[in-house]
Amino acid sequence: MQLEYELWAEGGGRTDLIDATSEEVVQKATGTLPSGRTFGPRPHLIGGEYFPAGIEKVLENAQIGEEFEREFAPADAFGERDPNLIELFSMGEVQRLPEMRREDAELDIGTVLTIRGRRGRVVTLTQARVRVDFNPPFAGRKVRAKFRIVGRIEGAVEQVRALIELEYGHSKEFQVEVHGKSIVLTIPDRTKFDVAWFGAKPRVVDHLRTQLEAHSVKLIEEYVTPKAASTETPVPAAAIEPTAEAPEKGTPAHSHTHSPKSA
Repeated sequence: MQLEYELWAEGGGRTDLIDATSEEVVQKATGTLPSGRTFGPRPHLIGGEYFPAGIEKVLENAQIGEEFEREFAPADAFGERDPNLIELFSMGEVQRLPEMRREDAELDIGTVLTIRGRRGRVVTLTQARVRVDFNPPFAGRKVRAKFRIVGRIEGAVEQVRALIELEYGHSKEFQVEVHGKSIVLTIPDRTKFDVAWFGAKPRVVDHLRTQLEAHSVKLIEEYVTPKAASTETPVPAAAIEPTAEAPEKGTPAHSHTHSPKSA
């Protein structure tokens, strides 16, 4: 299905926007818009893991066109905070992580890292140690949610794109072909070397198999060698000197005219 929604975290005397599908709501709450973010109704897989289990349970019984608001206790949302999920790592181990080896990598308070299969946020760091919090970002806080059920996603191609959008995004850039129970995805250039795609790919394939019952999923990566540019420098026509015409056979190259002498 497609949803419009707003999620707010409340607690500790503050209210923070967790996520929203409205550009106006995000702009007003944060003062900025995420780069490359698209707004509007989003695809959602009922019973999936995008929302906490308590929120997913409410959505299971929602009807098309329905609009509602709910409040969820921490236990039904992102859970209570667990101090045992805050752990210390050496700077050397952190610097060897794949995401920290990218050219644009930055390590600071709030940086999200994946360590030993778990995602956490940096809460403190020194030259030698990094403390990472593996609690969900909004753990321990009440969640206020507003939903509108826009409609169902129809058509095999659009359903494939919806599953790509759920796990990775940029679904409009993929070329999608569906032939019965066979699905062919042509990977866009931006995705071929994207670290995020390496993690999302197995989840996308799994969804295509379980949700659309695909018997075959083919991923195509095409690398086209660019044509080499010509290295010859054209010579301007004005720089080419005209060549002298060769004399006809039997005709001397130079002739001299002698005037007859007067008697």
